[in-house]
Amino acid sequence: MQFDPFGDPFRQLDRMAQQLVSGARTPMRMPMDVWKDEAGYHVELDLPGVDPSSVDVTTERGVITVRAERSTRAAGSREVLIAERPHGSFVRQLQIGDGLDAGGVSADYRDGVLHLLVPVAPSAQPRRIEVTRSSRSDHHEVVGHGAEQREAVGS
Repeated sequence: MQFDPFGDPFRQLDRMAQQLVSGARTPMRMPMDVWKDEAGYHVELDLPGVDPSSVDVTTERGVITVRAERSTRAAGSREVLIAERPHGSFVRQLQIGDGLDAGGVSADYRDGVLHLLVPVAPSAQPRRIEVTRSSRSDHHEVVGHGAEQREAVGS
Protein backbone atom coordinates (compact mmCIF):
# COMPACT_ATOMS: atom_id res chain seq x y z
CA MET A 1 0.00 0.00 0.00
CA GLN A 2 1.38 3.41 -0.98
CA PHE A 3 1.17 6.46 1.32
CA ASP A 4 -1.17 9.14 -0.02
CA PRO A 5 -0.65 12.47 1.79
CA PHE A 6 -3.71 13.98 0.07
CA GLY A 7 -6.08 11.09 0.85
CA ASP A 8 -9.59 10.63 -0.46
CA PRO A 9 -11.47 11.09 2.85
CA PHE A 10 -11.00 14.84 2.57
CA ARG A 11 -12.21 15.28 -1.01
CA GLN A 12 -15.82 15.45 0.19
CA LEU A 13 -14.82 17.99 2.86
CA ASP A 14 -13.08 20.03 0.16
CA ARG A 15 -16.16 19.89 -2.06
CA MET A 16 -18.46 21.02 0.76
CA ALA A 17 -16.13 23.87 1.79
CA GLN A 18 -16.08 25.18 -1.78
CA GLN A 19 -19.87 25.04 -1.92
CA LEU A 20 -20.32 26.90 1.38
CA VAL A 21 -17.85 29.66 0.55
CA SER A 22 -19.08 30.22 -3.00
CA GLY A 23 -22.77 30.18 -2.13
CA ALA A 24 -23.36 28.34 -5.40
CA ARG A 25 -25.17 25.07 -5.96
CA THR A 26 -22.11 23.53 -7.55
CA PRO A 27 -18.65 24.01 -6.09
CA MET A 28 -16.32 26.48 -7.74
CA ARG A 29 -13.67 24.35 -9.39
CA MET A 30 -10.01 24.66 -8.58
CA PRO A 31 -8.69 21.60 -10.46
CA MET A 32 -5.35 20.27 -9.27
CA ASP A 33 -2.56 17.89 -10.18
CA VAL A 34 -0.23 16.37 -7.57
CA TRP A 35 3.08 14.59 -8.12
CA LYS A 36 6.12 13.67 -6.09
CA ASP A 37 9.84 13.93 -6.76
CA GLU A 38 13.01 14.23 -4.67
CA ALA A 39 12.08 17.80 -3.62
CA GLY A 40 8.73 16.74 -2.16
CA TYR A 41 5.10 16.89 -3.28
CA HIS A 42 4.11 19.34 -6.00
CA VAL A 43 0.55 20.64 -6.24
CA GLU A 44 -0.64 22.67 -9.21
CA LEU A 45 -4.02 24.40 -9.03
CA ASP A 46 -5.69 26.07 -12.01
CA LEU A 47 -6.69 29.66 -11.24
CA PRO A 48 -7.00 31.38 -14.63
CA GLY A 49 -7.94 35.04 -14.54
CA VAL A 50 -7.23 35.36 -10.81
CA ASP A 51 -5.28 38.40 -9.62
CA PRO A 52 -2.17 37.02 -7.84
CA SER A 53 -2.68 39.51 -5.00
CA SER A 54 -6.01 37.82 -4.19
CA VAL A 55 -4.38 34.40 -3.69
CA ASP A 56 -3.93 33.44 -0.03
CA VAL A 57 -2.18 30.21 1.05
CA THR A 58 -2.14 29.25 4.74
CA THR A 59 -1.21 26.17 6.76
CA GLU A 60 -2.70 25.23 10.09
CA ARG A 61 -2.78 21.89 11.93
CA GLY A 62 -1.85 19.79 8.92
CA VAL A 63 -4.23 21.56 6.50
CA ILE A 64 -3.15 23.74 3.59
CA THR A 65 -5.88 26.21 2.62
CA VAL A 66 -5.82 28.01 -0.72
CA ARG A 67 -8.17 30.97 -1.21
CA ALA A 68 -8.51 33.08 -4.33
CA GLU A 69 -10.89 35.64 -5.75
CA ARG A 70 -11.92 36.27 -9.35
CA SER A 71 -14.00 39.37 -9.87
CA THR A 72 -16.46 39.86 -12.66
CA ARG A 73 -15.67 42.29 -15.45
CA ALA A 74 -19.34 42.82 -16.26
CA ALA A 75 -20.06 45.60 -13.80
CA GLY A 76 -22.08 48.77 -14.07
CA SER A 77 -24.32 49.39 -17.04
CA ARG A 78 -23.12 46.45 -19.15
CA GLU A 79 -25.71 43.96 -20.32
CA VAL A 80 -24.44 40.42 -19.65
CA LEU A 81 -25.43 38.03 -22.44
CA ILE A 82 -23.56 34.92 -21.33
CA ALA A 83 -21.77 34.36 -18.02
CA GLU A 84 -20.28 30.86 -17.94
CA ARG A 85 -16.94 31.71 -16.33
CA PRO A 86 -17.19 31.42 -12.56
CA HIS A 87 -16.31 34.39 -10.42
CA GLY A 88 -16.24 34.99 -6.71
CA SER A 89 -14.32 33.10 -4.05
CA PHE A 90 -12.47 29.86 -4.59
CA VAL A 91 -11.32 27.72 -1.66
CA ARG A 92 -9.53 24.40 -1.57
CA GLN A 93 -8.21 22.61 1.52
CA LEU A 94 -5.61 19.85 1.45
CA GLN A 95 -5.03 17.59 4.43
CA ILE A 96 -1.35 16.71 4.60
CA GLY A 97 0.23 13.80 6.42
CA ASP A 98 2.61 13.94 9.38
CA GLY A 99 5.54 13.10 7.11
CA LEU A 100 5.27 16.44 5.28
CA ASP A 101 6.71 19.79 6.36
CA ALA A 102 3.75 22.22 6.52
CA GLY A 103 6.10 25.00 7.65
CA GLY A 104 8.23 24.62 4.54
CA VAL A 105 5.45 25.01 1.93
CA SER A 106 6.31 27.42 -0.88
CA ALA A 107 3.93 28.92 -3.47
CA ASP A 108 4.44 30.41 -6.94
CA TYR A 109 1.75 31.78 -9.28
CA ARG A 110 2.44 31.97 -13.00
CA ASP A 111 0.26 31.92 -16.12
CA GLY A 112 -2.92 31.17 -14.16
CA VAL A 113 -1.44 28.20 -12.29
CA LEU A 114 -0.59 28.18 -8.58
CA HIS A 115 2.30 25.82 -7.85
CA LEU A 116 2.82 24.63 -4.27
CA LEU A 117 5.85 22.66 -3.12
CA VAL A 118 5.24 20.66 0.05
CA PRO A 119 8.59 19.24 1.22
CA VAL A 120 8.95 15.98 3.08
CA ALA A 121 9.66 16.60 6.77
CA PRO A 122 13.34 16.07 7.67
CA SER A 123 12.33 13.42 10.22
CA ALA A 124 10.52 11.43 7.50
CA GLN A 125 13.32 11.57 4.94
CA PRO A 126 15.42 8.48 4.53
CA ARG A 127 18.92 8.85 5.83
CA ARG A 128 21.98 6.71 5.57
CA ILE A 129 23.62 5.65 8.80
CA GLU A 130 27.36 5.26 8.53
CA VAL A 131 28.77 2.07 9.94
CA THR A 132 32.18 2.61 11.48
CA ARG A 133 34.80 0.10 12.49
CA SER A 134 35.80 0.32 16.11
CA SER A 135 39.48 0.89 16.80
CA ARG A 136 39.19 -1.01 20.08
CA SER A 137 40.11 -4.65 20.10
CA ASP A 138 36.73 -5.90 21.27
CA HIS A 139 36.36 -9.62 21.12
CA HIS A 140 33.83 -12.21 22.08
CA GLU A 141 34.76 -14.94 24.54
CA VAL A 142 32.65 -17.90 25.58
CA VAL A 143 32.77 -18.41 29.34
CA GLY A 144 31.70 -21.69 30.96
CA HIS A 145 30.27 -24.74 29.28
CA GLY A 146 26.95 -26.56 28.88
CA ALA A 147 23.78 -24.85 30.18
CA GLU A 148 25.81 -22.25 32.06
CA GLN A 149 27.60 -21.03 28.97
CA ARG A 150 27.41 -17.25 28.34
CA GLU A 151 29.11 -14.84 25.99
CA ALA A 152 31.44 -12.23 27.38
CA VAL A 153 31.79 -9.17 25.17
CA GLY A 154 34.84 -6.92 25.34
CA SER A 155 36.56 -8.91 28.10
